[in-house]
This record gives sequence, C-alpha cells and structure tokens, in this order.
Amino acid sequence: MTDPGRASHLEPSGASAVRERFADGRAAALALRPDQPVYCFRPTVLAADARSFLKAFPGKTAYAVKTNGEPMVLDVLARVGVNAFDVASPAEFAAARAAAPGAELLYMHPVKAQSDIRLALEQYGIRVMSLDHEDEVAKILRIVRGLDLDPHDLTLFVRIASKGDAAYELSKKFGAAPGHAAELLERIHDLGIRCGLCFHVGSQVEDALTYERAVALAAEVRDAARVPIAALDVGGGFPAPYAADPRRPAPPMPELDGIMARLMAAVERFGFADTPLVAEPGRVIVARAFSVIARVLLKKGQRLYINDGIWASLSDSWTGKIVLPVRHIPDPARHLRRTGRADQIAPFRIYGATCDSVDVLSRPFYLPETVDTGDWIEIGHIGAYSLSLRTHFNGFYPDTFVEVDAPFEAGEAPQGYAEPERRMGVDVEA
Repeated sequence: MTDPGRASHLEPSGASAVRERFADGRAAALALRPDQPVYCFRPTVLAADARSFLKAFPGKTAYAVKTNGEPMVLDVLARVGVNAFDVASPAEFAAARAAAPGAELLYMHPVKAQSDIRLALEQYGIRVMSLDHEDEVAKILRIVRGLDLDPHDLTLFVRIASKGDAAYELSKKFGAAPGHAAELLERIHDLGIRCGLCFHVGSQVEDALTYERAVALAAEVRDAARVPIAALDVGGGFPAPYAADPRRPAPPMPELDGIMARLMAAVERFGFADTPLVAEPGRVIVARAFSVIARVLLKKGQRLYINDGIWASLSDSWTGKIVLPVRHIPDPARHLRRTGRADQIAPFRIYGATCDSVDVLSRPFYLPETVDTGDWIEIGHIGAYSLSLRTHFNGFYPDTFVEVDAPFEAGEAPQGYAEPERRMGVDVEA
C-alpha cells in the first residue's frame, strides 16, 4: 500500500538529485528513517517568495547566487521569471548560465582576479561589474583594451561603504568612502564607461531606515561627482522570516512591503526616480525553501549530539544572529522515554557531528524534555547560506535531498526554537 505522505521517485535535476517527494518533513523522516541529514526542498515556497519579491521591487532583480547556488534553486528561479543573477566567481557564472542561458549576469564582487575579469568579458559576455578602488578600474581597462571592446558597452558600479542595522554588516570589507567614490565615478566617466552606484547595507536588515540612509549617501556621491548615473543598485539585505521567542519580545522584523515603501520614497526624495534600479536579493527569496532533518546521535543530559553542525548546514546559526525554528520528530520505535514530559519545553545545547570541540551551536534548541537518542529534529528556514557554506570537514557532507510540499511553518506549530541561553538574566554563548 502506498504511503499517502510519500510520492514516487523524482528524476535527478542538476548536481544534487531530489530523490523523493513527501507531504512534509515529518513524513519524510518517518518514511526514510535517515541516519544522515536530509534536506527538504520546497520548490513551491521558493517560487512564491521569488514572485513576491519580483512584484514588490520595480527594478531589475538579480538573485545573489552566493546565497544558494544549487541547480534546483536556480532552475526554479529561472522558471518564475528571474532573468538576472548576481555572480561573484567563474563557478557562479557557469551555474547561472546553465540554469538560465539567456539571463544577464552581473559581476558584483568588488575585488576580482584579472583572469576572472577576462573570462567574464570574453566568454560570458558580462558587461556589468562593481568595484571600490582605482586598481580595479585599471585591471578592467587593461582587459577591455586587450579584447578591443567598446568601453561604452560596460557599466561599472562604484560600491559605497554604507553602514546600517543588520545581522551581518559588510561595509568593513567593501566599499569606498563618499569622496573616494566620487573620484572613481569621475575617472570611469572620463574613460567612456557608463557609471553606476551601488551599496550593500548588510544581510538580514533589522531597520528599514537603513535603506533610506544608504540612498541619501548615494545621492551625496552622485552630486559630488556630477556625472551621469546609469543605474542605482540597492544591493541585498532584505530580511527573511525566522523564528521569534515569545518569552523575550523584540521589535518585529520589518516586512518586505514596508521596506520597499520606504526605499522607493527615498529613491524619489533623493532624485533617483528616473534612474534604473537593481537589487540583489538572496536570503528573502530562498531562506524558507529548505529545512534539514537531523538525527539525535546521543543525548547527555541537556546536551544533544546531532549528525549536522556548523561545518555543514548550521553555520548561519552558529553565529548566534539568526533564530531558527525547530520541530521535534520522535522515533516511533522508541516506546519508553527515559525522562521528562512531552508538553514541557527545555533548552538543549547542540553539538555537531564532527570530531572537534568547535562544532557547537551558540544558541540552544528549545525542545520537548522527552527528546532522546534516535529522534529527529527538523530545522527550518535554512535555505540561505547553509548549503553554500557546508564543507567536507571530517568527511561529513550532507547531500541528500527530498522534495516537500508543505511550508515548514504549516500545520502544527514548531515545538521549539533556537535562542540564546540565559542564566541569571544574561545571554550565554558557547
């Protein structure tokens, strides 16, 4: 008899093959009883979140491939109408082009190898790049002249250092100060190359005003340079929904519609209304599209050793900046539970699978007291960066995928969540 929660095998698509299809993560765990981590891919959720962003943003949407470059992800995005990709390396050039042969590739890494610049211009036909230093201009110009390209076919975006309220701040590594940025624009314009302005306010923005301040800074640079601006790239940072702790109220994460309203008001107010816009969303599009089913290898009191960790799917959680929703899936083969009550939630420190002492999450998972060896934990909303950052360290590399229909948050509420542990009112990190 066919399991109603389980569908037939799917044909592989891309480097990582989706094996089977299930109604939800619980059905997948109970049917497969996996001893290795299993990724639950939700193409319907991915498509819906991508369409929501395309509808909300009036300019060109260039998906940031670094967030999650799995072929199955890029295939879905291409099918729903994403026709531009923010790429940062030859591997990302190839992945995006394979999924969407006619899509535009924007090479928005500010610091590039000269050989990669040549590859981008000569083999991939890329004509949009970013930079934040005059040496990058020289590298690009050398290749342009060597290939005898028309400089006016290129658009070089000068990246401005802009600080904001976000979980991950990026301006310490990239971006030119306003005066330097204006000088770069003048130099690029004098070379006959079209000029753009870009900024990146950080990942998982926590305050919608961050975009307003960045647009105001871009206007300051534009006015100082006094050159035509071909486009304004507002970067990424658009936040994805994660979990929240009802016992520790915090300001709500800004909604996408609210962020867009403030952003477009700033674009109008600072004189960019007629300037073409570009955005580089990643997390907001792909975060909800994946969860991972991990198994509890061992329970030691309030410590759970699982078969995943910071070197695999949980690097984003390791930083302590993201609160992940989690769901307990008891092993039905375990008839006796040694301790605790299923209706009582308790904090458990999470240890990863690798044989090193660093593989510990900075945030505990709050789960039913009865969680035990052999049970599974489904960890939701891990689509952004988790797959991109997994490693082969110690020989552990999760790479099994199933397709799941229901969103992680559908149906019964998650039984737990990850949050900072508190002792005597003080947050405790690992």
